[in-house]
Amino acid sequence: MRSKRSAGQRAGLSTEDVLAASRRLLAEGGSDGFTMRSVARHLGVAPNALYSYVGNKAALIDAVLDDLLAAVPSPTSGIEARVGLSQVMIASYEVLVEHAPLVPLVVARRGARGLNAWRLGDAMAELLASAGLDPSAAEQARHALIVYTIGSAAYAIAPTSPDGPSITPEGDRTRAAFESGLKWLLVGMLERRP
Repeated sequence: MRSKRSAGQRAGLSTEDVLAASRRLLAEGGSDGFTMRSVARHLGVAPNALYSYVGNKAALIDAVLDDLLAAVPSPTSGIEARVGLSQVMIASYEVLVEHAPLVPLVVARRGARGLNAWRLGDAMAELLASAGLDPSAAEQARHALIVYTIGSAAYAIAPTSPDGPSITPEGDRTRAAFESGLKWLLVGMLERRP
């Protein structure tokens, strides 16, 4: 007996198709005009086909943002905490700047949620614990690093004209300033703890 296929499977969709279409629509118009119907229309399917993959608009936005973090590698096992945290935060910054139109959504939703966000959050917690931070301090440090990285990416892509986000010739200086600030944060967190 064959199992019944869902509406999305019958429509020939994959999770990757749904995420790619959603990412494109969010990048083009933000979340205001973004609906399940607009994604379905873009894919040429009925809206109910999408519900095989995601429960609602908010969950779809979360899935898109979490999918961006798939490009951020986990730190190598046994790596020194400062080096590993620096690698994760720099890679996260690069992904955000590369997907500049989605950064306002990351800010509005206060980060990403999902498997990739949890994977990276757990890796950060392990690195902070390996540096001797207790769980409460590690959580505060992790939060500070995430907020600093998202805020720095938002600053880097801030519109320099009414036409919207753009990376300016100052982009290299902005990135250098981000990396310098990250080093200071890590020194404060890891080398000057009580």
